[in-house]
Amino acid sequence: MLHSMTSEPEQQIGVGTQDAFQRLWTPHRMAYIQGENKPTGPGADDGCPFCSIPAKSDEDGLVIARGERVYAVLNLYPYNGGHLMVVPFRHVADYTELDEAETAELAVFTKRAMTALRTASGAHGFNIGMNQGVAAGAGIAAHLHQHVVPRWGGDANFMPVVGHTRVLPQLLADTRAMLADAWPASVEP
Repeated sequence: MLHSMTSEPEQQIGVGTQDAFQRLWTPHRMAYIQGENKPTGPGADDGCPFCSIPAKSDEDGLVIARGERVYAVLNLYPYNGGHLMVVPFRHVADYTELDEAETAELAVFTKRAMTALRTASGAHGFNIGMNQGVAAGAGIAAHLHQHVVPRWGGDANFMPVVGHTRVLPQLLADTRAMLADAWPASVEP
């Protein structure tokens, strides 16, 4: 429970050494840390979440938009509100394995994601990229995915820097609906 600066800290019994710190609990992060929804092997049939998402409804899979070769989906463990990924339907691990049509549609969907995020949330900038391989930080290395993370001036406050905590102001289902409504049919060059 958060308190104003003028109130006394809540007594927290049984949580360790008593101190003046207030805590924002994020127990949902433990699922990610423990590997929930991570594939058990390199194949598409080894529990790959990016292969199972397309079979779900857009709402249940947090899918924002679907193309012929790729789809856009919210990150279940976002770095920032609106953090989405562009994912090929085909189970490939490496960017060099994409064919020309997949590469082109991945680029188009990245542009559409930026447009939708600017329209829906007024994003000031973006971090866009892929982590290729476990050594490069890929959480799900067996299925390529490109991150599109919206950024706003001043969004790197003390919470992630000091508190190692992300504060997300909106439920994922609401974010998905907002971005799906703002998703452009095309992007001007």
